[in-house]
Amino acid sequence: MADLINKKTQVTLQAAFFAFGVYFCMYGFRKPFTVASFEGISYFGVDYKLLIIIAQVIGYFISKFMGIRFISELKPEKRMFYLFLFIGIAELALLGFALVPPPYNIIFMFLNGLPLGMIWGIVFSYIEGRKTTEIIGLFLCSSFVVSSGFMKSTGKYLMDHFGVSEFWMPFVSGLIFIIPLFIFGFLLERIPKPTQEDIKLKSKRQPLNRIERRRLLQRFLIPIICITFLYVSLTILRDFRDNFSREIWDSISSKTDSSIFTLTEIPIAIMVLIILSFMVKVKDNKKAFKLYHYILLLGISVVGISTYLFTASLLSPFAWMVLSGFGMYICYIPFNGIYFDRMIAAFEINGNVGFLIYFVDSFGYLGSVLILLYKNFGSPQVSWLNFYIGLNYSIVIIVLVALIIAFLAFKKKLKPQPYIHLDPSKII
Repeated sequence: MADLINKKTQVTLQAAFFAFGVYFCMYGFRKPFTVASFEGISYFGVDYKLLIIIAQVIGYFISKFMGIRFISELKPEKRMFYLFLFIGIAELALLGFALVPPPYNIIFMFLNGLPLGMIWGIVFSYIEGRKTTEIIGLFLCSSFVVSSGFMKSTGKYLMDHFGVSEFWMPFVSGLIFIIPLFIFGFLLERIPKPTQEDIKLKSKRQPLNRIERRRLLQRFLIPIICITFLYVSLTILRDFRDNFSREIWDSISSKTDSSIFTLTEIPIAIMVLIILSFMVKVKDNKKAFKLYHYILLLGISVVGISTYLFTASLLSPFAWMVLSGFGMYICYIPFNGIYFDRMIAAFEINGNVGFLIYFVDSFGYLGSVLILLYKNFGSPQVSWLNFYIGLNYSIVIIVLVALIIAFLAFKKKLKPQPYIHLDPSKII
């Protein structure tokens, strides 16, 4: 019995470490360029950095729509091939970005985002439907809390200490992480498949065809619409904070050390991991699914309260970035798999997490594009810091409304249906 427990623990730790490693390294191909300022460059009346961020996000956005079908129908034996293929395409796109002069190189940032948008669904497909999916998923999700800051620090370090230009820095950063990613990918492919106990506890995960996807949406139409609005809002907030953290910090202080991007994210990752890890102990899927909505309420409240305290000069900039980031991420992270994993188990849905993730994610990145365009054309005079503060307040309100409606709709569907006795003599 002890050997069996040890084996399960070993598989869990391996899966968590390998999945974390793959996604952590993937950020080396996605995020380093955001730390560059590309100061003084603009085209078509739009700041050049904003243009390349929008280009990458549009690629990501289109990828998520493609992933609704691609990821939901992906066969396990094809996962590793597509994982490495998409990473290779993303790195070649960064090479094109370095070689081709602006503004023509903007298209290569779009080509970089297009394949990278598929990576999350591929990686999560390895770990979903397991008894320990929650704990593995938490480690996986923590990768994009820590990795985003780490990759920006890496990019700034390459420019400050090795003289790498802003245009070559994204490609060089990718080269650093390409071999570790391939190693983690090969190791992830070799983790054991879900056991019969996993299938019994979390339901069997299988591909969804077009008709099954439509039926799932029809069954949960109202709560999924609310969850989509909620997730779009969180994605906007997360992406804006992620892509313009340097500009936000520059508005606060004229001297920003490269380490600040990592130092603010480490405590966030630790706090999120500690709180969400307790959900693993909740075996009842229906109870766990309800609890996630209370966690969302906690997180979005922290965003609103910490922002108010910062604007009232009652909270330091560092503490505000940590607390508001914690509140945002503890809401955002569950929607990258573990929330939907519990939903599938609670309602005994025959399907997979990939479809639901990519459905809400596709709209999330559309929201990011629209808010960036609004910032450039609708509020160009507003500083990055003040715009971000206003964004916090607006999104707190939207999330609270969508969360309450979604919770009530899901709660109604979780109630057992009343048994109606039919008198056979009255049936015509």
